[in-house]
Amino acid sequence: MRDKKRLEVMVADDESLIRRTQDVEAYIELAREGEDVLVELDQEIKALEGFAEELEARTMLSGEADPMNAIVTVHPGAGGTESQDWAEMLLRMYLRWAEQQGFKTEMNDYQDGEEAGIKSATFTIIGEYAFGQLAGESGVHRLVRISPFDSAKRRHTSFASVYVSPEIDETINVDVKLEDLRIDTYRSGGKGGQHVNTTDSAVRMTHLPTGIVVCCQNERSQHKNRDKAMKILRSRLYEYELEKKRAVSKKLEDSKLEINFGSQIRSYVLQPYRMAKDHRTKVEVGDVDKVLDGYLEPFLRGYLLAKRRGTAVAAEPDDDLDV
Repeated sequence: MRDKKRLEVMVADDESLIRRTQDVEAYIELAREGEDVLVELDQEIKALEGFAEELEARTMLSGEADPMNAIVTVHPGAGGTESQDWAEMLLRMYLRWAEQQGFKTEMNDYQDGEEAGIKSATFTIIGEYAFGQLAGESGVHRLVRISPFDSAKRRHTSFASVYVSPEIDETINVDVKLEDLRIDTYRSGGKGGQHVNTTDSAVRMTHLPTGIVVCCQNERSQHKNRDKAMKILRSRLYEYELEKKRAVSKKLEDSKLEINFGSQIRSYVLQPYRMAKDHRTKVEVGDVDKVLDGYLEPFLRGYLLAKRRGTAVAAEPDDDLDV
């Protein structure tokens, strides 16, 4: 049924592309005959251009894991309340993006910050090609702004990391040995209600060979949290193995694109000017408030196209954002 739905969408897109192209051709013919349709023609061409770019980006989503749901983890960097508040802003940005795409979301783990923001959050975005679209979001995100927590109103730079992995299904086998796990239970904190907060229902699972740690505390029972934590761990291990394969094959690829977790990939500047810029693809959006409200399409599409063309550069900040 999933493949059937995917193919139906492809057919509908193909028919839409043909129809839009024919509309442009019809307006061109009317213009040649002397009709005053230049405004309509311009609108149709821009709409066709945007649709073609969207389809071009979708052709990049051909990886084995691309059609899967995405598991997103957000962690604040050093800097206390500043970074924790920035991490919560990023969390909201991705939740808003998912909502705008018509995707569902499930919060797996949420830990409040001490004064504001969050210490960490892990959630699942449920929708076709959610992982394929968000795979390039892994890395460090930088915010420059006048701090709302600084009485002197000084400018601060905050960092937060995002990690995206596919939610693997039963068709992909990831063997996790029990002897390789350390499982700790603890009392949940923050949101969740009386039962959640007064029982040792939260689960922290550590995979000893890799050091990968996952937490889940949003379910009422320890059993459900354990099952969800294992699901997240299997997805993280799957992505971990994929990263190892990419590292081995990287020397054989012509692309200059670097996909390293921990690289600073994007800056969001609110002061002294306003702009969001991706350091790998050089894509810029002036309306940074719109970006923080979930408008990620230019960055997602730019990353996919740059990845295919091999035109992206290492994820490092450039001089014009050295604020």
